Amino acid sequence: MAKITKDAFIESLKEMTILEVKELVDAMKEEFGVDPSAVAVAAAPAAAAEDAGSSTKTVVLKDAGGSKIAVIKLLKEITGLGLVEAKALADNGGNVKENIPADEANQIKAQLEEAGATVELA
Repeated sequence: MAKITKDAFIESLKEMTILEVKELVDAMKEEFGVDPSAVAVAAAPAAAAEDAGSSTKTVVLKDAGGSKIAVIKLLKEITGLGLVEAKALADNGGNVKENIPADEANQIKAQLEEAGATVELA
């Protein structure tokens, strides 16, 4: 079996839906007994320091809040995800949109917070 490069792997991840990425993470947990999200959390502060001067932001959903249905509808509208993927994002949290202009990120954050969600920009 040919070894897949890091760049090829990242490109294939970009083509996946949130649900497919979650299933991949679950499969990695099962296969290797390691939670890859723990590695990502440890790497996040270093990445944040590198991007501190950047004008692009990532919108991160922390909690959907009490009116989850309104948040799910808004997530579908913002991301173009299907109902199942938007619900999974609302249930589990995660990146809503990545590497977008700061103005757009602030607008999305305001919309989600108005719907009752807890959101932060990274």
